[in-house]
Parts: sequence; structure tokens; C-alpha cells
Amino acid sequence: MSSDGDYEGSDHEEEPEYDLSMPDVVTKYKAAAEITNKALAAVVAAIKVGSKAVDLCVLGDECLHTELAKAFNKKNNKGEKIEKSIAFPSCISVNNCVCHFSPTKDCELVLKDGDVCKIDLGCHIDGFIAVGAHTVVVQADKKVTGRSADAIMACKVAVEAALRMMKPGSKASEIAAMLETVAAAYDVKVVDGVLSHQMKRFVIDGNKVVINKPSPECKVEEAEFAENEVYALDVAFSTGEGKPKVLDEKDTTVYKRALDKEYNLKMKASRFVFSEINKKYPTMPFSMRNIEDSGRAKLGLVECLNHDLLHPYPVLYDKDGVVAHMKATVLVMPNGVDRITSGPADTQDIESDKKVEDEALLALLATSTKTNKKKNKKKAEKAAAAMEGMTV
Repeated sequence: MSSDGDYEGSDHEEEPEYDLSMPDVVTKYKAAAEITNKALAAVVAAIKVGSKAVDLCVLGDECLHTELAKAFNKKNNKGEKIEKSIAFPSCISVNNCVCHFSPTKDCELVLKDGDVCKIDLGCHIDGFIAVGAHTVVVQADKKVTGRSADAIMACKVAVEAALRMMKPGSKASEIAAMLETVAAAYDVKVVDGVLSHQMKRFVIDGNKVVINKPSPECKVEEAEFAENEVYALDVAFSTGEGKPKVLDEKDTTVYKRALDKEYNLKMKASRFVFSEINKKYPTMPFSMRNIEDSGRAKLGLVECLNHDLLHPYPVLYDKDGVVAHMKATVLVMPNGVDRITSGPADTQDIESDKKVEDEALLALLATSTKTNKKKNKKKAEKAAAAMEGMTV
């Protein structure tokens, strides 16, 4: 559900390695998470029968911009303004659409009663990224039942279990087996191709990943979670086949600059759009909805794509059924795992007639996300002090 994106060749490559051992870094992650959570809550509150998908995306982006404008306005110790912006544009993916639907202003998609909506967005402060995704059902009744409830509950349980498996020293490959256990409990499918990426400063999709459903066609290198790492934990379940495909390439509107590619563009429109991208979105994904002069932008986009200057985030659809999706930004701290982004709580009562009965999974869910290693006690207390008052 993402494309690779190292940060080589950028203006930030000579920067020192920043991680969660630095209190200021934790503070910025927490502040970005608070803004992301506010934007998620604002979009969820606006979802109703008759809402236009594009209006909800515009609302999410506007909320991110408004809250970012209030944060970290003092210059850093070098006398420079702190960079802050949207890190992932607002997306509203409905029913069997899995992800990345971020419509342009001419989109007429309107939400209907019973639609299952995935909201996905995020921001960064000084390059420290917080992203989140949440699933809600469009209906007046706050109780969600049936197959939609099965898929959403699978996501909720999977996220909680994964958080308990992301402690330092644990293997990333072990998460895939847990997801299959959850899928079996709720009679849903783990969606193919979903990856949880490690995030670093100005890098939203690092090379260290967790694959939700390994296959001969989709493999990744084994990874081990370590202290002071940050991940975008990404889970998706479908009541259909769980094998998403691109139905129409024209649906794709989210892209990210390919920092390892260069080309001398020939068309004036291409140079215009590429200049806009480099100026506004040099490292983070963006939506064409937010590029000025959309007519020239569409024309210029073709040459940029033909020469691999941009990574597309394709809009994917399962064949049938509905898809639920949740994403959380996770800090792997010395004292345990800390989830810092989530959708608003208690907006809907999710009631599935299925439940987890696997004893190993139930035992895992009964454990804490925190650890009590004596050797980490002082370090953990220091980190906790830095985070005090920043809970979101």
C-alpha cells in the first residue's frame, strides 16, 4: 500500500541520526500525532449520508494545515523555521476500495447509507511523521453489525495484538501468522500487499518493513524490532477475496517524488508541475488535488511519470465485499510500545457475532504493551518524563 522512498540525495542527508532517545524528537512525534488525531476526528464527525468524498478530503487537509500553523512557530537553534506539512494527503476509500482514493475537485462520489469508509491522513513536524487511518460506517445508528462489523473488529484486534508483538527483539515475520489467526476468527481475509513501514525523519516508507501476507510474489527481508524505532502499523481485512487490483489508472492522484531519479523535462507544463512538487512536497506524498492549476498539472504529470520522476500510490479495489483499514503510528520505546495515533473512540459500537477463541492470541491480548526491564528503568523514566502531558 505504499512505494519505497529513501531520502538519499536530499538536503537532509547530512543530518545526524535522530531517534526516540532524544526527548525533543519524541515531543515532535507526539505533537504531529495530536494534529493527525484531530484531523481524523474532524473527518469522522463530518461523515454522513450525502457527504461528498472530495469535501471530506478537503476538510481533512484543511484541519491538518490549520493545526500545523499553530505548532512550533519558533525558529530552531540555527535560526531557521521548522519545516512542517501534510505527510500523507487525506484519502476516503469506500467499501471495496482498499486505499489511496484522494479525489480531485471534480469528483462527484457521494456517501450512501451503509458505506464503509476508510480515512487515511497524516502530517509531520520537522520531518517527524505521524499517520493514521480509521474505518467508520455511514449510518445514523451507532451500532455496526454484520460483515462490516466483522472486518472492523478484525482490524481492532489485529492492531492491539501487533502492538504487543512489536517489542524490541521480536521478529516482524511473526505478525503475519497472528493476522491469519485473527482473519480466521472473524471469517475475513488479510488483504494482500499491505506493508507496515519503519519511518525515519523525512522518510515515510523506509526499507525496514512488516509484510502482512507473505507470498511467493511478495516477500521482504526479515526484520527485528529495536528500541527507538518508529513504525506506521498498517492492517486491512476484507470480507471479499482480499486480492486488490487497480481498476482504472486514472483514479490515481497520490504521488511522491522519486528522489533517486533525474531527467531534463521537455514540456513547459511538466516543468511547472515538477517545480511545484519540489517546492511544496519534496519528500512526502501529495494529492494532485492540492497542486495549483490542475489543467497544466495533469498535462505535465504524464512526462514526469513516463520518466519515473514520481512514485504513484495506486487506488486499489478488492473484487467484492468490504474492506476495513486501520493505521497507527507506533513508537518502540525502551519501556515498551506506544501507539500515538488512532481514530476517535466510541463514535460507533462495533458488534460482531464472532470472537477470538485461539488461546495463544487471547493470552497475547491479555499482556501489556509495556516492559519492566530493570536495565532500561532509568532510560524509560527519562523518556516518560519527556512525554508527560503529550498523550493524545
